[in-house]
Amino acid sequence: MRISTIRGLIDRRILVNFRVDPVVLSRVCPFPFRPQTVNGFGVAGICLIRLKHIRPKLLPLFLGISSENAAHRIAVEWDANGVTRSGVSIPRRDTSSFLNAFAGVRIFPGVHNRASFDVRETENEFHIAMDSVDSTAHVAVDGETAHELPNDSIFATVGKCSQFFEAGSLGYSPGNLTTQFDGLELRTLNWHVQPLAVTNVQSSFFDDRQTFPDGSVIFDNALLMRGIDHEWHSRESLCCHGG
Repeated sequence: MRISTIRGLIDRRILVNFRVDPVVLSRVCPFPFRPQTVNGFGVAGICLIRLKHIRPKLLPLFLGISSENAAHRIAVEWDANGVTRSGVSIPRRDTSSFLNAFAGVRIFPGVHNRASFDVRETENEFHIAMDSVDSTAHVAVDGETAHELPNDSIFATVGKCSQFFEAGSLGYSPGNLTTQFDGLELRTLNWHVQPLAVTNVQSSFFDDRQTFPDGSVIFDNALLMRGIDHEWHSRESLCCHGG
């Protein structure tokens, strides 16, 4: 039995974004997805999110749980009923919460892997590192708040960058069947981002040179969100047959 709507607070969310050779990225995208491009580049990245007060929508606030979570993301498009849709393909999710890991695919969409998190942050400085329990995934990010995107970003302004990622609210990640992707839509009540200047970023996924050859994936920008009321809505699964 799936819970259709989950509500809570995004206490902190960091989106670390890369511009990627779309040909290389297309090899990572499973059918029916293809890379969504911006100025000729694919867009992929890491989401590091601390959730608080997470509970089924009708339950009171005090029954909610908190957790640190990480997800690898790829901005994608796909065709459904003759219409081109856009969102994100999420090849992997990791969480500090045993409950999240247990409930994934059972109670809400997507497989969630257990991981440990090292988090040190102030009002303006952030260090977040994640290591999965199965030792197959590692992420580390250091940064501080900023006012502008990097000069070489593929996004002309913070506003355009914000719009792009707000539009990518529908995510699909592997379910408990190899033939489907579970859908989960993020709806925010007060979307707001600010740039984050990153001084260090590591990702076992994007640093894998067999998958992403030298020069095919380059850091582009990072965004910070704090204090965002939101809901997660389950969406119909997509089949991955074909290609």
